[in-house]
Amino acid sequence: MRRDEEQTMGRRVVITGMGLISPVGLDLQTSWNALLAGKSGVGPITRFDATDYPCKIAAEVRGFNAEDHFPRKELRKIDLFTQYGMVSSAEALKDSGFEIHDGNAHRVGVYIGSGIGGLPVMETVHAKLLERGPKRVSPFFIPAMILNLAAGNVSIQTGAKGPNMALATACATGTHAIGESYRLISEGYADAMISGGTESSVSPLAMAGFSSMKALSTRNDEPERASRPFAVDRDGFVLGEGAGIMILEERESALARSARIYAEITGYGMSGDAFHISAPAADGGGAVRSMSTALERSGIRPDEVDYINAHGTSTPAGDEIEVRAVKKVFGDHAYKLVCGSTKSMTGHLLGAAGGLEAIVAAKAVADDVIPPTINQENPDPECDLDSAPEVKREMTVRTALSNSFGFGGTNATLILSKHHS
Repeated sequence: MRRDEEQTMGRRVVITGMGLISPVGLDLQTSWNALLAGKSGVGPITRFDATDYPCKIAAEVRGFNAEDHFPRKELRKIDLFTQYGMVSSAEALKDSGFEIHDGNAHRVGVYIGSGIGGLPVMETVHAKLLERGPKRVSPFFIPAMILNLAAGNVSIQTGAKGPNMALATACATGTHAIGESYRLISEGYADAMISGGTESSVSPLAMAGFSSMKALSTRNDEPERASRPFAVDRDGFVLGEGAGIMILEERESALARSARIYAEITGYGMSGDAFHISAPAADGGGAVRSMSTALERSGIRPDEVDYINAHGTSTPAGDEIEVRAVKKVFGDHAYKLVCGSTKSMTGHLLGAAGGLEAIVAAKAVADDVIPPTINQENPDPECDLDSAPEVKREMTVRTALSNSFGFGGTNATLILSKHHS
């Protein structure tokens, strides 16, 4: 059944604003231009001395000055992941032109997740506790640390009084948050949502933990070339940070105020692998079910999808399994679409990855251009789909699909399409 024949999912939901802080830019347009140019945001770690770490590189957000956005006295209350979420939300609201006021505040919600939350502040305060005792722990520590305070602070900042939630589904967090916001609007719980993911975990403990799992690339001598999804010599992901936030609106409301519409969210799917705490199921079954569900709920045929922003983390098993799943879902059409990974440039933003990548998918639909997948000199023959290697691809993008798969076997897929009446 086609979407234009019958709306099976209730009210239609469109994207009218976006905000982005990433390793390649401090706002939406700067980041987008950098991605189209194939610019890598990966470099040596500057947050701490990584001399003794196997992985000495990360995709840090560079040049962000918190005091440009917040009074100094407020900064002790909000960890960096919350700062990123608040600044990106403000950009998204400004971009959308959407105004929250007494008449609509109760119908506007916030759904912003984080995979880890305030790990850096936890490390800092724990060290102070051990050194100086419990009386030196700040009363602002807990509000700064807990992951729902990104959503909470955005609600306070904007006056949004509708649903106020956060979730943590590891690397699928941002995609799940946007998908659940889509459902809230579609089912009538809200008319607009501020939604996405935020993360800042380039810290000693996180780097040590991921390194001990042997999950990270150790291509320390070539940071910009370290994240190489689908390449035969990929050796792990690069940890990134940032925030990607969208303004989702009920379509009729957006049209009534003549809002610019980037894309329409036409489908959302999710699944669980029930397999392993960190590894994806070898047959790709969870990814297949997530993508298939999103397509079924959208009413869009597989051959109408032009672009997949793959999860594509640059891990040896994960990339091959995802490509295998795409082939199962799309059949021969898998070789006719672009299946690329912007993580080749941004690294892996964990809980913020889905927010950033949904924004990329929406911009691809709006602008008819797909960012490249860089570092593709040695393609893996098992990952033989078109990734738009090295150079952006200008083409009509009717529909884009964005995948996110997380530890614990949690999977999420969004489908975004050109808006039509």
